[in-house]
Amino acid sequence: MAQHFFMAIDQGTSSSRCIVFDQDGAIRALGQAPFDMHFPADGWVEQEPEVLWETTLSSGREALKQAGLQADRITAIGITNQRETTLLWEAASGNRLHNAIVWQDRRTADRCADLIAAGHEGRVAALTGLRLDPYFSGTKLAWLLDHVPGARARAEAGELQAGTVDSYLIHRLTKGERHVTDATNASRTLLYDISQQAWSAELAELLNVPLNLLPAVQDCAADFGTAHKDWFGAPIPIRGVAGDQQAALVGQACLEVGMSKCTFGTGCFAMTNIGERWAPSTQGLLATVGYRLNGKTTYALEGSVFAAGVSIKWLRDQLGLIQGAADTETAAQRTGGDTGGVTVVPAFTGLGAPYWDPDARGLITGLTLDSTADQIVTATVEAVALQAADLDGAMTADGAVPGPLRVDGGMVVNDWFCQRLADLLGRAVERPRVTETTALGAAMLAAVGSGALPDLNDLARMWQCEQAFEPQLPAAERAAALSRWSAAVARARSSQS
Repeated sequence: MAQHFFMAIDQGTSSSRCIVFDQDGAIRALGQAPFDMHFPADGWVEQEPEVLWETTLSSGREALKQAGLQADRITAIGITNQRETTLLWEAASGNRLHNAIVWQDRRTADRCADLIAAGHEGRVAALTGLRLDPYFSGTKLAWLLDHVPGARARAEAGELQAGTVDSYLIHRLTKGERHVTDATNASRTLLYDISQQAWSAELAELLNVPLNLLPAVQDCAADFGTAHKDWFGAPIPIRGVAGDQQAALVGQACLEVGMSKCTFGTGCFAMTNIGERWAPSTQGLLATVGYRLNGKTTYALEGSVFAAGVSIKWLRDQLGLIQGAADTETAAQRTGGDTGGVTVVPAFTGLGAPYWDPDARGLITGLTLDSTADQIVTATVEAVALQAADLDGAMTADGAVPGPLRVDGGMVVNDWFCQRLADLLGRAVERPRVTETTALGAAMLAAVGSGALPDLNDLARMWQCEQAFEPQLPAAERAAALSRWSAAVARARSSQS
């Protein structure tokens, strides 16, 4: 039998990547193209849509070249993407009307506050599993319609389309033939009823968003159209789509109720499989679609932190304390993990779960004349683990059963970080052999969507633990670290009052 290969397009917050996998989940090649974001005002974050598209193309072509494969050897494409980032474009041409508004953007905080004050938060949570927060797509899209000249009239006339990054890429890949998304991305918009698995007219009216703008919603493994031959040299079916964190849940083979993963990329995202039923969180977490296959929805409980890997980038680009991410592990080893009382709260664009405070801002506490650059670096890395511990505590309080946490993302190559994470969680942390789990999840969804795999059970058999980190920190020291962190967070939250 001919071997199958799958192209995973992983369009992220700071780069576009493409990985070619074989049918056994092994990586054959990787292409990557970084890009810059734009910050037009405090709390505003934008990306140029054409750059997202061009870097997606270049990384895909590079991956094929590195793999030594022609496009006709690729069985299917799977797409995974930064979620909530919102775009508005012309249906006929694909031309964008404005920069993409990135998931980190906080410009609609006042609009969300008004909706909360008007008493809508409970109803929104009951329908979507989400909170009224500028993180999500719905208020971003309403902002675009209200602030781009002529956009609302053109939208109501059917001239425009809107969606998350997956929809935009599919539009471009299929040369405008398809306007589609999957259930996971739809579930992050504040416009999707996750129980009914349909766009909500009630929510569309609340946010003043015309439903005709929105894409058709499909399973995560389905026919999303075909990438035109002009892009990679031959037509390639698109058969899998999932938002990045849901793709990582699949890629980590968290296919049974209670299994959890945490991804440390630009942000930090913890997710637990909760099965076929869901209820709104009581702990500031989100309920969301984990994945949908053959019309059957599996839900997940999620905690989202806005600043993880971006904190490391801040140390490098803004403070000049490190030359590269690998330097953070060296710095932590030099300090022996002792920050000298320094605590960093990286609330650069507010705090996500479980606080949901868009007005909080970052701070460093505990500085003395003896504080060193290595201690600030160590405290920044530790802050990412402490934020994950906040999420873990909230999930436990929400009823999730603590078990080993499967981790992935760029930060988990740092052994010191993984050990500190296990220490602060008080439970085992498992790093997989293949850490590109987001792309792997997209590839395997494409494998199922193309019929090359009958289901995801083979993925569960593929998953292997590369290293497990067991907690070693005494309980008293763990409690002290968490208490110090809580005090610092309280100061970050009060700094804008």
